[in-house]
Amino acid sequence: MKVLHFFKTYLPDTTGGIEQVIYQLSEGCRKHGIESDVLTLSTDAQPTRLRVANHEVRRAQQDLFIASTGFSYEAFTAFREMAHEADVVHYHFPWPVMDVVHFATSHQKPCVVSYHSDIVRQQILLMMYRPLMKRFLASADRILVASPNYIKSSKVLSCFMDKTEVIPYGLAPSDYPKPSIERSLHWQQKLNEPYFLFVGVLRYYKGLNFLLEAMVGAPWQLVIAGSGPEEEKLKSQAKSLGLSNVKFLGRIEDRDKGCLLQRCHAFVFPSHLRSEAFGISLLEASLYSKPLISCEIGTGTTFVNIDGVTGITVPPADPKALREAMFDLWSNHLKANQLGAGAARRFEQLFTAERMCAETARIYKEVIHEHAK
Repeated sequence: MKVLHFFKTYLPDTTGGIEQVIYQLSEGCRKHGIESDVLTLSTDAQPTRLRVANHEVRRAQQDLFIASTGFSYEAFTAFREMAHEADVVHYHFPWPVMDVVHFATSHQKPCVVSYHSDIVRQQILLMMYRPLMKRFLASADRILVASPNYIKSSKVLSCFMDKTEVIPYGLAPSDYPKPSIERSLHWQQKLNEPYFLFVGVLRYYKGLNFLLEAMVGAPWQLVIAGSGPEEEKLKSQAKSLGLSNVKFLGRIEDRDKGCLLQRCHAFVFPSHLRSEAFGISLLEASLYSKPLISCEIGTGTTFVNIDGVTGITVPPADPKALREAMFDLWSNHLKANQLGAGAARRFEQLFTAERMCAETARIYKEVIHEHAK
């Protein structure tokens, strides 16, 4: 079986949560006899074709980028060619251009949509896009969502309950090898321990501005690993607040991410808007048995982080609540360790890549069988 994944960004150009999901599916489904290709856009699409681990990636040149949406004329031809060779097309929503490509190419192949997030920020454009979006989702054979929380809270998904299934995202522990002694010592010398850690792309919905407010006068250190469009704004805020206890590391390599996760006291994830549909970083921290702090926003973050079981959940956009949760874990190591152990157990129960890939492979086989009737 051959599957084509289609999304606006992918490795090695970008390293967000959706990219991680596509990577895990592309690699993990090989065990189930499934070969995966990825079609994506790039601002520098040379080389056009490359291999990421054991799967092929084809990059179409991005011609325009408006309202968080990349557009490529080349993508239409590339998609038509690749869809022709595929048994199943796996779309990763949202990306309005993808909907246009889907209908313009009339590929007639079984299609699965991973519904990663509602459209939250572009409300005016959403009004114009909504008819196309509904038609696109109606044309899908299956819609996959990562948590029951998101189905319950999404007005869009409520219209497609008959074709929607929950398959939680998953990670492969083998992709997170034990950090080397050398790198571990490097970070031990560079950072003041114990510290709280955030890892992710610095975007508007991550709530990091509220987290910085929570750090005013705090006796513990916060480490922010990652880069993104909000980076300079956040650094300026930290400077204006006089925060000497916050360290920005920028984008880090995977080997260093493992060291930081292993050595941190707890993981804090203050995303405050529904654009944060799940939080792959929460899974990474769970894999390292770290207690979690996140916000209740009606999405998958609270499916991963169960208050009092794997960590602490707080109201969104609330610096005072974030500070109290951090103080709770900082002052009570026994509680922090117990919650970290709970996070690791929940990861093993629900969030392995093996489980995600087996369930997704089942969906692929079902839609192929249905189209063959």
